[in-house]
Amino acid sequence: MMDDSKGRCQYEKIMEPSGPLRSRRAPARSAASTRERPRLAERKKDLKPERLARIRETLAERSIVVIGLMGAGKTAVGRRVAAKLDLPFTDADSEIELAAGQTVSEIFAEYGEPYFRKGESKVIARLLENGPQVLATGGGAYMDEGTRANIKGHGISIWLKAELPVLLHRVRRRDNRPLLASGDPDKVMRELMEKRYPIYAEADITVESRDVPHELIVADVMEAISRWLDREAKSAGGKTRGKGE
Repeated sequence: MMDDSKGRCQYEKIMEPSGPLRSRRAPARSAASTRERPRLAERKKDLKPERLARIRETLAERSIVVIGLMGAGKTAVGRRVAAKLDLPFTDADSEIELAAGQTVSEIFAEYGEPYFRKGESKVIARLLENGPQVLATGGGAYMDEGTRANIKGHGISIWLKAELPVLLHRVRRRDNRPLLASGDPDKVMRELMEKRYPIYAEADITVESRDVPHELIVADVMEAISRWLDREAKSAGGKTRGKGE
């Protein structure tokens, strides 16, 4: 851990703007076979190459920004969406850690959440200037009004919405969640959902994050993006015709 002055100095650097988840009882299913059921029941076809190309073209310089609570699958799903669209993937928390030389948990512990949020908003504003890309944000990032405005101006926001049991199952696998460092995870997650979900609902697109293979969630996201862009194009076309009339 670096001393306070050195830590602040390095962390401040990332704030500066810069360029570019029968009667007899049947035998218990294995975990693999249990996961196979939704795979078969919910199988979706990938979008055709020409439709993927259309998405990339319509995005222009905008980014796809993935938001949601910890455990929603932002990084796992975001990486796969980026691969589908042949776009770079960026994780905001990883960018902060790389530049600061500290983990998010260490920054929280040493400087507190308000200090972290201030830097986070500036980092995201800088990253959005680098689009097009798929950008995964930290769970609290979208709560900042300025960040929401930046995302609206430079991208399309996608909320991965998950129910409490799904989130708890996932976050308990890791011990690097600063907001869960003290207190009961169930209670903390409920409070976060109550506070953040109404704000997350302002996102352009909402996709349910379920306990199914990531590929199924990715398929939902891709289809939702395609439909959203189609509606946007139709709306823009209607406005253009209206002005001509």
